[in-house]
Amino acid sequence: MARGFFLTFEGLDGSGKTTQLRLLEPHLRAEGQSVVMLRQPGGTLLGDRLRALLLDSGADAPQTGGPITPLAELALMFADRAQSIAEVIRPALDAGSIVLCDRYTDSSEAYQGFGRQLGSAPILALHQALCHNLQPDLTLLLMPDLQASLTRARSRNARPGLDENRFESEPDAFYQRVAAGYEAIALREPTRVHVLRSSASISEIAAEIAAFVTARLPVLSHT
Repeated sequence: MARGFFLTFEGLDGSGKTTQLRLLEPHLRAEGQSVVMLRQPGGTLLGDRLRALLLDSGADAPQTGGPITPLAELALMFADRAQSIAEVIRPALDAGSIVLCDRYTDSSEAYQGFGRQLGSAPILALHQALCHNLQPDLTLLLMPDLQASLTRARSRNARPGLDENRFESEPDAFYQRVAAGYEAIALREPTRVHVLRSSASISEIAAEIAAFVTARLPVLSHT
């Protein structure tokens, strides 16, 4: 059986990447593809527990012992990633499925490497050691207007319910560094990373993504 196809969605909080991933999934299924979806952090029992810790805005409160340090944050992100590769991603690829993943190592490089200013080197070293350098076949990087993305993310997470606001509480300067990190990754890996900067409607962007992915699948799934 041919290896499946590993497709990741990346972008700032509020960029629309999760919405577009969810819209692509039924399109691929309608074409007869086997599709597995997951998010990072999360997607496994361990990952969901780590997600609750990493994204809860209360995790940095003094009563919890103080802020999660950047290195501890990075280590937890890779613990989640290693588990999801072993439990979900590799088995799905071995079964010939298309894996749609909401965030992957590019997020760690952008958020921890650039946003937290840890640099790219430790992220790439951890990816090599803990993920066996498993790379996506294709990455869709959504990069709409920065301020529009942040406004959308912060207003969305201000609603009552599940608290996953820890990163959204960071200042704009943090997100400017994250955006610069994504730009650097796209420049370094133009074959893998496809950047979408469109301010078109959700449905128009979804149609663009569906056409692009459909065109790429026959090429990359047989390499």
